[in-house]
Amino acid sequence: MKKMNVTRKDVDALNAVITVDINQEDVAPKVEQVLNDYRKRADIPGFRKGNVPMGVIKKQYGQAVMVDEVNKMLQSSLNDFLNEEKISILGNPLPVPVDNIDWNAASFSFDFELGLTPNVEVVLPNRKAVTRYEIQADEKFVNEQLERLQKQYGAIVPTDDVTSDTELTVGVSYEGGEGQKSATFTASELKSKKALNAFKKAAIGEVVAFSTKGLFKEAHVLRRVMETLPEKAVTLSLTLQERNNRTLADLDQEFFDKVFGKDAVTSVTACKEKLKADAMGHFETQANQKFINDMTEHLIDNTKFSLPDTFLKKWMQTAGENPITAEEAEAEYTKSERGLRYQLIESKLVQEHELQITREEVEAFAKDLIKKQMVQYGRTDIQEEELTEIAGRILGNQEEVKRISDQVMSEKMRQLFLEKGNIKVKKLSYDDFIKEAYKK
Repeated sequence: MKKMNVTRKDVDALNAVITVDINQEDVAPKVEQVLNDYRKRADIPGFRKGNVPMGVIKKQYGQAVMVDEVNKMLQSSLNDFLNEEKISILGNPLPVPVDNIDWNAASFSFDFELGLTPNVEVVLPNRKAVTRYEIQADEKFVNEQLERLQKQYGAIVPTDDVTSDTELTVGVSYEGGEGQKSATFTASELKSKKALNAFKKAAIGEVVAFSTKGLFKEAHVLRRVMETLPEKAVTLSLTLQERNNRTLADLDQEFFDKVFGKDAVTSVTACKEKLKADAMGHFETQANQKFINDMTEHLIDNTKFSLPDTFLKKWMQTAGENPITAEEAEAEYTKSERGLRYQLIESKLVQEHELQITREEVEAFAKDLIKKQMVQYGRTDIQEEELTEIAGRILGNQEEVKRISDQVMSEKMRQLFLEKGNIKVKKLSYDDFIKEAYKK
């Protein structure tokens, strides 16, 4: 394809206009070729197939073919120009609307708006230190986990005497909900004293009604009961089905086998060590994610650069499957701006520190995930051949490759932050971590 005349005009540091000029003589041969192909295949009443006059073909298809071929030339010319000039853009070029194009003219000129990628300078080490938590599984936590497991595997005993540990099983229904579902919570999870007293007095099968507002101490309990969190307070109808206490299971071999698998643990000491090790692994994952999130937010807040806001909002109006209004694009941009900023920051860090992801790293990460999952289900004897086979099946899915690659890059970024960042380490218990790390 003949190279078109393409020029660039910078509006400012973040916006440019690309102009593509196309001469009729450049596009006409291609149009003629396409129309000749049409003529050979055209089946038009009154004419034998393959013998339709070209004038008829041009009248019926000429302009549509011209438009199509011009669009192909435009796309090709734009892509070639951006690649050759190494122009980094955000979104896609936006065509400037042209009214009443004369497709018989000797030449055509089309303009495209560009949103240019800003220059991003990321400073590491960061001036203000970011906390990396080291969560400790202290004796109190381990004992609480052990007691929780003892309750879980202990005997269920119906009771009329409601204590803080009493499990209340109720049928849940509310206006707008689908039928009735069962849910279980402990009396200690109730915030409403009125509700607690009602469940103490209620008979099995009795219905009590309460507003969701102020019913439970924690939002996640309400979510568990309703399966979702309501946007505003609603009235729940709770039918008392069961009122049970749990006895603590004995710390014997039968209990250890149920919890950890056959002979995996054989003493109380080993049980506590296992609980502590499992907890520390979980805590490390939580702390790592918290550190990445905090470092990400810090970099977004402290890496200053401008974006082609107006262009991006305009582009977002037409970027999806269905066009959206300017107001909708404004709202969408507000939600996505910080994510875009971090993408640019991460891209700069990847470039500066040559952070590349190999197929071998993705496969190794996938195998590690598989192994951890299998251990959770009691499989500790998995062989390398089986791991390789399962990983191969997973990585045959491009979406899974993308998901795991993102996780590998996230880990590389964490290591970079630890190595280059200004970090302060804070050791604390899990309860203190929850209070501090997720305080409002």
